[in-house]
Amino acid sequence: MTPIQKIQQEHGIVGREAELAMALAVLGAGRHLLLEGPVGVGKTTVALAVCSHLGRDTVRVDGDDRYSESKLTGWFDPPLVLKQGYREESFFPGPLVEAMREGRVLFINELNRMPESVQNVLLPALDERLLQVPHIGEVRAAEGFQVVATQNPVEYVGTGHLSEALRDRFEHLALNYQPAAEEEAIVTSETGSGDEALVLTAVRLTRATRLHPRFRKGASVRGAIATVAIAEQLWSASRDACGPVSRETLRRAAEAALTTRVDLRDDIDADFATALDELFALVVDRGEDPDVALAPAAVSPKG
Repeated sequence: MTPIQKIQQEHGIVGREAELAMALAVLGAGRHLLLEGPVGVGKTTVALAVCSHLGRDTVRVDGDDRYSESKLTGWFDPPLVLKQGYREESFFPGPLVEAMREGRVLFINELNRMPESVQNVLLPALDERLLQVPHIGEVRAAEGFQVVATQNPVEYVGTGHLSEALRDRFEHLALNYQPAAEEEAIVTSETGSGDEALVLTAVRLTRATRLHPRFRKGASVRGAIATVAIAEQLWSASRDACGPVSRETLRRAAEAALTTRVDLRDDIDADFATALDELFALVVDRGEDPDVALAPAAVSPKG
């Protein structure tokens, strides 16, 4: 069994052979890694799986726009400072200092959601492997310290650009949506569903949101997983449950699963229900494959 196959088996990863190989190469070379791609493509899964395979302990940080510099580096406890002064005993190391001192991997989820001032704190740690902490002094990174970060595309709400200087310290790995067959395998694995037709339809509906001109942002495979899981629960609880899941039940499940995962284009006068009706007409009623029917933008928006 190859290292890639072992990672796939141990962490339940479908496909991603090229991405796993690149992540292994980057971390094996002692470099810092930035994984970029849409929500739900498995950036975190790939990153943590590779770290685990290499026997690397991680310190995790989840980025948001309220994350502060002191939260990343560490802070002094006011009562202890009053009692003991600015000493090591009064200092609570943040995840960056912890990872540097212990030679661990600092994993930052959604790096480009952090304020620019916090991002800038990383520069000396990435570049020179050192950090100046007020009242503590210089912190030098132990052997094994690396940073692995993820980010969503900048067009996503709440994200921003990384500075050129910060990007220059990372090696880049792009993760895009996987082929339909791999997404079907993921949905089957995650839901345990034995209904191949339902899985196929849910995957096609979800993929259609990424291609249909009414949508500005489509759903990830999570939308298909939720559609199948909800549809099967609704159908099993129905008094009419017999044979395959009904169109009405599938429609209800898809609406619940996809509404929060997509954005409609602002310049098109249509609500989500109308857009979903069009997806159902294409995928369910006509049985078409959206990867064929909607590429490239084969259907033009109405009104």
